[in-house]
Amino acid sequence: MYRERAAVGIRSAVRWTSVSSGDGSVRVLPDGCLDLLWSSRAGLLVAGPDRTAHLSRSAPGERWIGLRLSPGVGPAVFGVPAEELRDRRVPLAELWGRVAGELAERVEAATAGPGWSAAGATILEEVARARLRAAGGPDPLGARVAARLAAGATVAATAAEVGLGARALHRRSRLLFGYGPKTLARILRMGRALDLARGGAPLAEVAVRAGYADQAHLTRDVRELTGAPPTRLLTRTVD
Repeated sequence: MYRERAAVGIRSAVRWTSVSSGDGSVRVLPDGCLDLLWSSRAGLLVAGPDRTAHLSRSAPGERWIGLRLSPGVGPAVFGVPAEELRDRRVPLAELWGRVAGELAERVEAATAGPGWSAAGATILEEVARARLRAAGGPDPLGARVAARLAAGATVAATAAEVGLGARALHRRSRLLFGYGPKTLARILRMGRALDLARGGAPLAEVAVRAGYADQAHLTRDVRELTGAPPTRLLTRTVD
């Protein structure tokens, strides 16, 4: 069981909850985002930006609450460059120390009742909003770069539009997203393609509209990023 909705007061963030059936590993696709997570088994975690799909295996009945932060926002919330969290799942205590312990106690208490998902997600949102205020908000460059790349702009055109040279954009992108702009562009293009395919567009059409050379290019790129072809991703969520 998986549900998601827009987060309150955090632009483009998503709050999600799930309860594991324990019948396989979930293939979590790379999306350029960082997540603040709570697990009924593992406690509070940070999911860094992945370069390839992460296979997440949960115990039967394990409950999850997540706050997915849009590309470029995570560093302002967690207080570390995104590249330090790349391809990692890190206990929040490693980043926030005692503060994480106090937060864990609040979440544990809030999730003890029947309204556990809403109560826990609200706390995660409150903490993220407070951290963003204390940091003066996310670096606005992150949203600008991610939006241009998501729209299909080239890295060179994006760099020119935000007024940075290629090296400077690469350096800032590693701090904000966890990897360079070319990798982020590939990941965002894949997300755009899969959204089109889920909407019913044939893969050959998806490839053209998403900016791939052809359907074979789409299939190859998706397989490299996720470990599975598009057809499998569109029909299965559990391995």
